[in-house]
Amino acid sequence: MHGFRSALSTLVMFCAGVVGTVPAHAATYPDHPIRLIVPFAPGGGNDFIGRFIARQLATILGGSVVVENKPGAGGMLGVNDGVRAPADGYTLTLISLSYTVNPALYKLSYDPVKGITPIVQISQGPLVMVATPSLPVKNVQELIALAKSEPGKINYASSGVGSIIHLASAYFASMAGIELTHVPYKGGGPAMTDTLSGRTQLFFSSIPEALPMIKAGKLKALAVTTPQRNATLPDVPTFAESGLPNYDVTLWHGLIGPKGMPQDVVMKINQAVQKALETPEAIKILRNSGFTPAPGTPDQFRDKIADGVRLWGKVAHDAGVKPE
Repeated sequence: MHGFRSALSTLVMFCAGVVGTVPAHAATYPDHPIRLIVPFAPGGGNDFIGRFIARQLATILGGSVVVENKPGAGGMLGVNDGVRAPADGYTLTLISLSYTVNPALYKLSYDPVKGITPIVQISQGPLVMVATPSLPVKNVQELIALAKSEPGKINYASSGVGSIIHLASAYFASMAGIELTHVPYKGGGPAMTDTLSGRTQLFFSSIPEALPMIKAGKLKALAVTTPQRNATLPDVPTFAESGLPNYDVTLWHGLIGPKGMPQDVVMKINQAVQKALETPEAIKILRNSGFTPAPGTPDQFRDKIADGVRLWGKVAHDAGVKPE
């Protein structure tokens, strides 16, 4: 009997130990509403993706996810709010490629790599370089040749000094060894309008914005900026196929949290997003925005952010780009 009691006591202690190893944070998360900061204005592509992910997280995690739009300062206003929140998993922030551009142009109050918790990448997709039909080129090779024969005579539009459109264009000119003239606008809409009119000849556009104009023959699509072709524009080559094998500007979205979030909560959110991105609805929604799902581990997302900060810091420095 004594041996039985001893064995039973040992078993109880073992079971208690096993139960004690279950992560306490993830077991109850979420037990109150999650705030998802979207550091962009309502109604745009970033907001659309943020609200879709919020709905999916609410369904999969079984809680409430409230989207809070906090635009301003190129997305930095909302990010500042997000990274200063308690690191308990109840404040998440949607970021995009511009997050890695801002450190090259502005003094931040946090380290963009070490001062956050990367959670998961959501999407990836290209810009497409479009040209006005009057520009006498049919591809990137002809564009480079023309630009070399007439330095500075080809104008490119951007959505503003220091924008990803500006830096993607400057990066292309640097890699191609050509001189182009930058014409900044206050937003992508005016930049597209003047490219359509021929006042500027080149523009790096999002696919949804340019697609109707390409189909109507009002713009020529010369190349997409990702290493792979895009399913929406399957006949448009990449820059790599066009003679610039190292040129890669991949747009993306992802989720981060404040530094020091519990790892079990990070993985619970990561896995929920990955599950959401496997659905036909997610694939369709992202494709309509020019993107594809691109989930991965938190470490992979941290590497993506770090690589971007290094790249755009160098591009901005080499091009002498300074904020207005």
